[in-house]
Amino acid sequence: MALGTLGYSLDGLHHVLLPIPPGAEDICREFWGGILGMTELEKPPALAARGGCWFGGGGLEVHLGVEEDFRPNRKAHPGILVTSLPALAKRLEGHGVTVTWDDNLPGHTRFHAFDKLGNRLEFLEPTTVRASSL
Repeated sequence: MALGTLGYSLDGLHHVLLPIPPGAEDICREFWGGILGMTELEKPPALAARGGCWFGGGGLEVHLGVEEDFRPNRKAHPGILVTSLPALAKRLEGHGVTVTWDDNLPGHTRFHAFDKLGNRLEFLEPTTVRASSL
């Protein structure tokens, strides 16, 4: 987005934060690192002391932050763009993750799944090229 009359521009999304319960970092490593194949990122020392873990891959960062009174995001979710969506669905299902296909977003093939802690995730792949209005 070019600088306009507002004097600033929105340049992209740096990361998405999902909640996790205390002590769930290894579960996150299994799902985000092991199953999805993302790379664990080193947290700055001041933030590492809080627990949780960060992952990156494909221009996406997912930060998993500890919440003492953890409740998974059942509705709010990241929408993660994927190339070869059926291959990801097969991989997730092969690891016991339920994939729920949804054809209600024109121009995209998509499904919803839940991470190992119950956070809702959306994975989608464009089926048509559209002019960006962003």
